[in-house]
Amino acid sequence: MTSHATCIRPSLFAIFRAFLRLGLTAFGGPAMVPYIRTMAVDKKHWLDETTFRTGVALTQAIPGATAMQVAAYVGLRARGAVGALAAYLGFGLPAFFLVLALSFIYVKYNDVSWVLTAFAGLKIMIVALVAHACLNFLLKYVKNPVDICLAVGSGLWLGFRLSPIPAILGACALGMILYKQITQGAPLSDQARECGKVRVWRPVILSVLVLVAGLAALYFFDQEIFDLALLMAKIDMFAFGGGYVSVPLMLHEVVEARGWMTAQTFMDGIAMGQVTPGPIVMTATFLGYFLFGLVGAVVATIYVFAPSYLILAATVPFVDRLLGSVLFQRALRASLVTLVGLMAAVTVRFGLAISWDWLSVLLGLAAFTALRLGVDVLWVVLAGAGLALVLL
Repeated sequence: MTSHATCIRPSLFAIFRAFLRLGLTAFGGPAMVPYIRTMAVDKKHWLDETTFRTGVALTQAIPGATAMQVAAYVGLRARGAVGALAAYLGFGLPAFFLVLALSFIYVKYNDVSWVLTAFAGLKIMIVALVAHACLNFLLKYVKNPVDICLAVGSGLWLGFRLSPIPAILGACALGMILYKQITQGAPLSDQARECGKVRVWRPVILSVLVLVAGLAALYFFDQEIFDLALLMAKIDMFAFGGGYVSVPLMLHEVVEARGWMTAQTFMDGIAMGQVTPGPIVMTATFLGYFLFGLVGAVVATIYVFAPSYLILAATVPFVDRLLGSVLFQRALRASLVTLVGLMAAVTVRFGLAISWDWLSVLLGLAAFTALRLGVDVLWVVLAGAGLALVLL
């Protein structure tokens, strides 16, 4: 294990380049965390093992896509807030440009028959993917009657097409009261508390001012894109549990509350996020491009990542108090349990958006089985599109 004293201070370009390489193959979302650890701890010696583990615990306790947040944390610990930005850009840019290119092709050629058939297969893959993620969360977090009640309640709430945000907030409040079995926070070593010595306030405040100024400019020049930016920021701030929780939030806001697109089109956007590297929340790039072109794609992407990035930077100085809080751990447990119900409701909603026949049912079951057996998401999604061209 590398000691804290021997950690190397990299250049900003070295951080950007290292995470750019990882970003080119960042399939599987949280599955990339071990690769980030190997690079940052074992190979580059930018962080020690204890500090890295503390970062992973922190990123799992705050909103945002886990792998993106871990990348930002490594950059933050290595070179401060600017280092976090370098890591964020390096890790996220490959996915952004690939989703942007696919969005352009989708909008331009969506009426071509083979494109329609391929995306019909992708929709089936997305149902299997969301169902698989829901089952994973169910097996991991639902353990007792309180868990079941919160999960079922949140699922029914979204099933009635109500905003999931009140469900998440209400569950967190109830969790602080009901999860009495959680009697202590996560313990941290003295070495891990070194995280609290990172100075971030000046760049965090500056970043907030820039984002607010951007919102103000959009408000006066383009009200619709302003609404998009504000919506993406709201979604990001409630994405506890990783990128997957953004799916029910986006579904409700974009499809049901605002009617900006159909559920089928939204599923196509998720599919693009799965055949490219990067987190599923990169679907925001597609949403922005589909609605408002290149400017919309850039704005949606910035504002769907910026809030969680700033929350990460702002909470690092208080990591010991945050993770050590009993009430916070109870609320976090409740938010993760509600994700099970929300994902179940999304699975049903997506399933109802597909015209099923026996071939599509078999294709969906095969995809779900492959995912349960550990086949990589990328290959399942690509195989689904290919088989759809042949069978459907």
